[in-house]
Amino acid sequence: MGDHLLDVKNLSVDFHTTHGTVHAVRDVSWHLERGETLAILGESGSGKSVSASAILNLIDMPPGEITSGEILFEGKDVLLMSAEDRRQLNGHRIAMIFQDPLSHLNPVYSIGFQIAETMTAHGVNKGQTREKTIELLARVGIPDPDTKIDAYPHQFSGGQRQRIMIAMALALKPDILIADEPTTALDVTVQAQILTLLEELQEETGMGLLLITHDLGVVAEVADRVVVMNAGQIVETGTASGVYHSPQHPYTKKLIAAIPGEGDMAEPLGSGAEPILEISGLSKHYGAFVALDDVSLTVLPGETVAIVGESGSGKSTLAKTILRLEEATGGQALFQGQDLIRMDANALFKVRRDIQMVFQDPTQSLNPRMSIFDIIAEAFVIHPEILAKQHWKARVCELLEQVGLKAEHMYRHPHQFSGGQRQRIAIARTLALEPKLIVCDEAVSALDVSIQAQVLALLTQLQDDLGLSFLFIAHDLPLVRDFAHRVIVMQSGKIVEQGPVEQIFDAPREKYTRSLIAASLSPDPDVQAVRRTALRKMQEAAV
Repeated sequence: MGDHLLDVKNLSVDFHTTHGTVHAVRDVSWHLERGETLAILGESGSGKSVSASAILNLIDMPPGEITSGEILFEGKDVLLMSAEDRRQLNGHRIAMIFQDPLSHLNPVYSIGFQIAETMTAHGVNKGQTREKTIELLARVGIPDPDTKIDAYPHQFSGGQRQRIMIAMALALKPDILIADEPTTALDVTVQAQILTLLEELQEETGMGLLLITHDLGVVAEVADRVVVMNAGQIVETGTASGVYHSPQHPYTKKLIAAIPGEGDMAEPLGSGAEPILEISGLSKHYGAFVALDDVSLTVLPGETVAIVGESGSGKSTLAKTILRLEEATGGQALFQGQDLIRMDANALFKVRRDIQMVFQDPTQSLNPRMSIFDIIAEAFVIHPEILAKQHWKARVCELLEQVGLKAEHMYRHPHQFSGGQRQRIAIARTLALEPKLIVCDEAVSALDVSIQAQVLALLTQLQDDLGLSFLFIAHDLPLVRDFAHRVIVMQSGKIVEQGPVEQIFDAPREKYTRSLIAASLSPDPDVQAVRRTALRKMQEAAV
């Protein structure tokens, strides 16, 4: 019984709701060794996060119920431990990186206080915590950790908040680290840095890593073994290479077939049409900090323009400034000839229907008190000219099904869904308004590959049918390669390179662009192993 570091046996978890019992996890068994990385792969709602949450006693009971099974840590069943023993175990011996950092970082405390609290709760001397916290922040790539230690969660980008969560989980060098989509919000270079950091910690401490992910590139980079889950059950297990090259189950084959980055690249649109969006000299300053520096770009009708760059490069600030969620310091943004920057409130309200945004973090953009029906139908309340009330229910059903959810989901609330499912709801709400321009800020980063493919196919079809335009902010370069017509590369608030997707990916001119592409992960473990070896040789040569 003590052979494995962690041994999950015949675990079943149910959730009792007003609409019946949901069998979230059904008779699941797997194990984790010291120093091993086990990836649990599957779509949103497959039971990945629920099975991991059971290990740390994070399931709300009720409505949740562990109906059967054992979870053995070093041979002892944690399900039978006292509450005090679980508190000593959680965070110290077993730690977790959560998928949604804003839901797990307290907005009224500095990030330094929150990381230090993890250490002091388990006996670390308070006088030592500040120095250790600064070291942790530096290791996970937070710039200027000496000063940023006193900043608050809202003062960081989404990717930076995820890095803070990782620092918090690693503070006590746990025996087991459960990483629930740990790199979903991170750009490719920081993702590579974080994955390298996790591997280094494994080598130092013998830590076992349980990786919950939908990203096959991450699996290829770090996983030793893979467990594939679907509808609460394990459908396939094996080595990362074996599962990728010789998938046995139809569900696994479907996931691999949906991997982006292998299709034909889109041809650039002709330059004869008038731009639907024309940005000139746009800037945004926060005191002395320059978030946007003289940014100029155009988006044509029916065109997808992707914006890529590291966290903090100004991508999200650009999107929010265009939509007047942030006020620009200077410049203009013409939408069909009208300057959004100087538009009065009444004119802006009228144009809101035509320009919509899918935000990076659905937890913050969906009202937790509203049902999914109310969230989506709110568009029809605000803009009653779109649809008569008797057709609202049918249209909400149609939108939910378009983004891979079920009609009966309309009666639930946002907290009853996984992160990926919440993002699908946010996309459905945006589509309800039938806009002309959609600004997607990491709109599909939280989705598994098959749903990504489904949603992007839907957006492409809508673009063809309705002439929709997309400003597509993303860190997933294979996705950009398949979906965009043109690519804009940003760094430190400036555009450093832009051009047709084929030129950017096949012949990038700037060193920064080349570094982004080089850091992108291949889903093929064998290819990724060759890339990893070549990258390490380059790093050693540079030193």
